[in-house]
Amino acid sequence: MTKLFGTDGIRGLANTELGCELAIAVGRATAYTLSKKNEGEKVKILIGKDTRISSDMLESALAAGISSVGADVFLLGCIPTPAVAYLIKHYGADAGVVISASHNPAEYNGIKVFDSSGIKLSVDEEYKIEKQIENGDIENYIKSHTDVGQIKTLTNAEDDYVNFLTSCMPFSLDGIKIVVDCANGAAYNSSKRIFEKLKADVIYIANNPDGLNINKNVGSTHLDYLKEMVKKERADIGIAFDGDADRCLAVDENGEEIDGDKIIGIFAKYLKEKGKLHKDSVVITIYTNLGFIDYCKKNGIKPVRTAVGDRYVLEEMIKGNYSLGGEQSGHIILKDCSTTGDGQLTALMLLMILKQSGLKASELTSDIQKYPQVMINIPADAEQKIKFNSDDQIQAFINEKESDLFDSGRVVSRVSGTEPLIRIMVEGKDKTTIKAVAEEIRDKILERI
Repeated sequence: MTKLFGTDGIRGLANTELGCELAIAVGRATAYTLSKKNEGEKVKILIGKDTRISSDMLESALAAGISSVGADVFLLGCIPTPAVAYLIKHYGADAGVVISASHNPAEYNGIKVFDSSGIKLSVDEEYKIEKQIENGDIENYIKSHTDVGQIKTLTNAEDDYVNFLTSCMPFSLDGIKIVVDCANGAAYNSSKRIFEKLKADVIYIANNPDGLNINKNVGSTHLDYLKEMVKKERADIGIAFDGDADRCLAVDENGEEIDGDKIIGIFAKYLKEKGKLHKDSVVITIYTNLGFIDYCKKNGIKPVRTAVGDRYVLEEMIKGNYSLGGEQSGHIILKDCSTTGDGQLTALMLLMILKQSGLKASELTSDIQKYPQVMINIPADAEQKIKFNSDDQIQAFINEKESDLFDSGRVVSRVSGTEPLIRIMVEGKDKTTIKAVAEEIRDKILERI
């Protein structure tokens, strides 16, 4: 059976790999699967989108597919992914769909589906949707005449989300100068409203989306411009979101990056001191830096590792009743407030701690000493990914190279679930050594695939 869902929904080049026909099919299969679960009751599905030029097209196709099997659609407009997750529960919807390819360039787009709890669909639920599409029998459940669903627009969705975020962090940012990079994405408007409401002194960059400039040399995956602007404006801190604002990274007053590991470290220490870090533990992924592990040990915090992907982080958080988790990339989940990574919520938490501490941003992270990491991305199509996963010689070579590092380093290699890439990460105390190891592994993979 064709696999459509990756680690973060369906992702592909807009109107080729992910076109209107597939969006209609996903809409129909999602709505029909939910109607079976609801024993035939009317299904209510929210749709949000980012600023890509293809998002309007895919929104129309999804809405048509959903309504064609009798479910009602409520359009939220351009809004961050975590807003959809929150509004599902707030409005009592059965599901929510986000049209976004997150941090990917404008030519890509994607579809993420959340259940009635505001949590991304499980692998089993995604499989049911894929099976419906593959079998083609969904055509038998298309409604006719007066039985089709309605499509409505909710004009107050952003208002409700902004009010929710500012109620979670009810404090003033007066006196803090911030540069905010909106990645020309879904947070371009809500972020302005949030920071204005909290009386922050803000310089905005990359907040003029044109459908083509989302994530283009800006946002959480491209921090150079933000670093320049923070130093130029003599700001206290810089904040960067990605295209759908489920990630947040930061830059200190010196223009140095504060990545997800460091942000999680700041949050964990703060919450532990307040008695709000459940089980004194934090959920992280296999990519989390070894320096973060050392930091946890020094501060009496227990790290719990999962596979890469915020869905796996959340699964572990729910399973173990943990309150904080996240990824180096900036997906950070504050479970007492949200069911998914929320870039703007993360930013507000970081800024609150910065203001309460009276410290500089660089001082907040001064005791988190990270090991050097080298990351290499190898372009790979679906067939090459399969070869990589099934080739014993590649794995044996990687194991050999990792053993050569002894106890002073490690290797993580995997196929990306959101991009046509094989990712290699080598970490250790000596930058020259790990760079050489990473390049040797890259060459071996290229030789074998």
